[in-house]
Amino acid sequence: MTKTSSEGPSSGGERDSSGVRGMLRSLRHRNFQLFFSGQLISLIGTWMQNIAQSWLVYRLTNSSFLLGLVGFTGQIPVFLLAPLGGMAADRWNRHRVVIGTQTASLILAFILAALTLLHVVRVWEIVVLAALLGAVNAFDIPARQSFLIDMVGREDLMNAIALNSSMFNGARVIGPAIAGLLVAWIGEGWCFFANGVSYIAVIIGLLLMKLGPLRQVASESSPFEHIAEGFRFVLRTAPIFALMLLIGLVSLVAVPYSVLMPIFADRILHGGARGLGILMGATGIGATLGALTLATKQGVHGLGRWVGLSAMSFGVSLILFSFSKWFLLSMVLLVPVGYSLMLQMASTNTLIQSMVPDELRGRTMSVYTMMFMGMVPLGSLFAGALAAHIGSPWTVAIGGFGAIVGSIIFLKKLPELRFEARQMFAEQGIATSDDLEKVTARGVS
Repeated sequence: MTKTSSEGPSSGGERDSSGVRGMLRSLRHRNFQLFFSGQLISLIGTWMQNIAQSWLVYRLTNSSFLLGLVGFTGQIPVFLLAPLGGMAADRWNRHRVVIGTQTASLILAFILAALTLLHVVRVWEIVVLAALLGAVNAFDIPARQSFLIDMVGREDLMNAIALNSSMFNGARVIGPAIAGLLVAWIGEGWCFFANGVSYIAVIIGLLLMKLGPLRQVASESSPFEHIAEGFRFVLRTAPIFALMLLIGLVSLVAVPYSVLMPIFADRILHGGARGLGILMGATGIGATLGALTLATKQGVHGLGRWVGLSAMSFGVSLILFSFSKWFLLSMVLLVPVGYSLMLQMASTNTLIQSMVPDELRGRTMSVYTMMFMGMVPLGSLFAGALAAHIGSPWTVAIGGFGAIVGSIIFLKKLPELRFEARQMFAEQGIATSDDLEKVTARGVS
């Protein structure tokens, strides 16, 4: 169980009860309740826009390369600007940063909706708006990830990360299903408009929060030195560096399968826009189950092995999906794809946030953002180009194989990383399995 140093390790208790109450324990914090409810509505809109935008590009161009290009331009700013976002999360008020980024996202969604509904939208405009949204996300993601501990404290951080991930992927189930229907019935523009409206909910929730003084890093050093300090911490900390490398590899070679989903849905499985929504919804169901699996866990023990095995499972599931020619089978195979990726991502996030000191949290999470989100555009561009030459199935299968190779190397290195990881958990007041065994032994004696 994750505990603060003032409380010490716990061997159990009413607060740690299993079942639904334990799974939802971070929702006892009012600020997180507001955040959770607002984000759930907003993220449904975000997934609606993602699916509708992919279908709009595909409808306008019928090009796998341009699908990859839009994915690249929408996420490469995250890779380039995330260090600035991490610095902002450590030096500025995270609450205000998140309000600002959500407001900017609202404005961009309404612009895209207006262009599409007026039937004047062009591919280059979609590219520009996607790039601007990526720049906003470079500041939004590190700030939101770092803001979790300000809402729930360290003791409920792992559960908050898991519930945040389950919310993200619950929206992935609902959003694509709605988008698939709306695109088929009334077009992509209304999906973009609905996304713009959905941001209002999260902004209201943020404004209603009651927060104490937020811990911030002293800013005597220059911005460049501040950013460099975060990178040095990641590079010299072996467990965090290994986690970053694995998720970066998976994000580069395997996660870009999603940019090719319109081609699978239409050309291979003949499901059209509605089929695309169903396939992405199946991925979201698996991802939600993966996040809820983590939410039931009461401590960090064993999460490193979960990371390695889930990356391997993700690769295997992708390979099987890539060669399926039947819609129903493909839909079923996407459930373990989503489950495995989410379990790896959320477990990695939990381990990193459990090891990092508060004063480096924003900058460390910016590196995590670069690896998880920032590597995807490079992979998307490559996947789109490769699929144009060898086809989407082989492209996805190669990515799955890369994820398997990375997971095997990580699992072999894992025993060497555990000692330093336990030291870092102890410094942050996180109870490990060794702590719990000592408590149990004292109770028995």
